[in-house]
Amino acid sequence: MKILLHACCAPCSAPILEWLINNNIQPSIFYYNPNIYPQKEYEIRRNEIERYCKKLNINFIEGDYNHDEWLLHVKGLENQPERGSRCLECFKLRLKKTAETASQMGFDTIASSLSSSRWKSLEQIDTAGNLAVEDKENVSYLARNWRKGGLQQRRNELLKENGFYNQLYCGCEFSQR
Repeated sequence: MKILLHACCAPCSAPILEWLINNNIQPSIFYYNPNIYPQKEYEIRRNEIERYCKKLNINFIEGDYNHDEWLLHVKGLENQPERGSRCLECFKLRLKKTAETASQMGFDTIASSLSSSRWKSLEQIDTAGNLAVEDKENVSYLARNWRKGGLQQRRNELLKENGFYNQLYCGCEFSQR
């Protein structure tokens, strides 16, 4: 399996990367998060996951950061609550780009570290992941609850071990409320 893991941040991605490696799956990271605001926050999170990828000798791929385009994508959904329709649209955009990148670069599977966050809807993430690969003949979506099997506990341990920056909101300005 050649997997492209969409990464939202280092704390959420670290235990997944460890699990993949321990199961003889060599992942690459795709950091595509135009939702993160402000840009300084985006850069802090990017630098953390990139640093961890270097430590593990994992390929790091960064997508374009275009927050204005993301705002247009969720226009009219700004007042939706967390786990509402804004989040689904955000996941769809990010995982579609992940699937496109995977297809172009020869990956056969995508997954997302978004599935590790207890603040996110697994159903929405899986819906977005399945839609993302719908028109891709050679790319599948790995639906997995990364919160189980001790990974949530391992996340907390890796957070401390690596001194990761641990954000206090999902990333978009609307989640800061």
